[in-house]
Amino acid sequence: MNSRELKKLSRRSFLASSLRTALFSAGAMSTSAFAQPTPWRNWSGGLSCQPAGRHDIGSEDQLADILASTRGTIRPVGSGHSFSPLIPTDGHLVIIDQLSGILDHDNRSMQATFGAGSRLGDLGAPLQELGQGMMNLPDIDRQTVAGATATGTHGTGIRFKSLSGYVTALRLITPRGEVLDINASDGDLFDAARVNLGALGVVTQIRMQNRDAYKLKKREWTAPTEELLAEFDERAANHRHFEIFPLVYSDYSLALQIDETDEPIGQTIIPAEEVELSDLRRPGLQATPAEKLALNNALAQNAEMTEAVDLSYKLLSNIRSNPFNEMEYSVPAEVGAECVREILRTIYDQAIDVAFPLEFRYVSPEDPWLSMAYGDEPHATISIHRTASADYRPYFDIIEPIFWKYGGRPHWGKIHSLGYEQLKELYPRYRDFMEIRESLDPDGRMLNEHLKLLFNA
Repeated sequence: MNSRELKKLSRRSFLASSLRTALFSAGAMSTSAFAQPTPWRNWSGGLSCQPAGRHDIGSEDQLADILASTRGTIRPVGSGHSFSPLIPTDGHLVIIDQLSGILDHDNRSMQATFGAGSRLGDLGAPLQELGQGMMNLPDIDRQTVAGATATGTHGTGIRFKSLSGYVTALRLITPRGEVLDINASDGDLFDAARVNLGALGVVTQIRMQNRDAYKLKKREWTAPTEELLAEFDERAANHRHFEIFPLVYSDYSLALQIDETDEPIGQTIIPAEEVELSDLRRPGLQATPAEKLALNNALAQNAEMTEAVDLSYKLLSNIRSNPFNEMEYSVPAEVGAECVREILRTIYDQAIDVAFPLEFRYVSPEDPWLSMAYGDEPHATISIHRTASADYRPYFDIIEPIFWKYGGRPHWGKIHSLGYEQLKELYPRYRDFMEIRESLDPDGRMLNEHLKLLFNA
């Protein structure tokens, strides 16, 4: 957000939620700005490929025919919302969009089976009609169920697992055409398959543990970052969801707190005391870190608190219509706050040109082997972002070693530079996963170049 835009806000309050939306949209490029069309590209436009074949499947039988009649690499494709190169190949892409919808449900167990190509955002309303609601949702709900679980995608909350942690069964078709219906009775195979990176085969159905439909109350406000970090553990323990978006070049963060409620649907705005926003930039010159700090602090102090009540699926996820690239790591919760502080200090000290806030939240420990939160202790996840129109590499290259310093594990669907040697030390069951992968796909058909690096294949 430039100084001219900030000046227009002078002597006028605005919503904390609107501030978050603006920051996550600032400077982003429309997807139409990418002039060179390709047979496949991801949401941000940063990844593309020209496969030998692109197959839209409408049934499991059709998938079996494709597996039997083709040779070379096979990669299943969801909505293309991953930023890491899990998909690009010159082999074959299998598009699972048509395998969608609620296939069956049981309101006694509160479980439902979805076609693996179902978009998360398309399941909320039909589940609501059935009297069910998903336990949690990620920040963006455009992913397919298969893609979100395959990469360990998660929401917010120290008592809540990733989406993969709520998978109770799934159907996997291996590269050799074997159909495997997998559930908890399959032990190791189950814990390997729930976060699978699309490396074991093609998932066609997923059954998930849900709960009764419910409403939530969301509150958003701004406060000093150090104050929020000091009380983070208490708020995370006492509220269903709590996370913060630390603002770069600022002493403030946006706070987001969500709890269950029976209150009527609606929104409330709690006014803030107005603060004068003056244009502190020197004409014709790039703003210094100190000038940005003063501007952003004034901006944050001028934000009104907002409260909203709605159906759960309408409040847990957000619409992100402007593409960006993202890096996310999980670190042990006990060192999460210090990791955030070091990232913010580094951005300021090195005058990195970035406007996106960070995102800081907790997730529950869980059992899937390749989950970012695998183990017995809660993890903090920290995200950094860069607009799709900008080169993310200089920024991400500076920040990524900070994550390593705190024992960070990468989100599989987000940008990272780790390979087999580092990953085998971060995930205790990594070699076990590799053994299962090799047994299901001995010819390596599910591996593109990126996955070969991850699995030393």
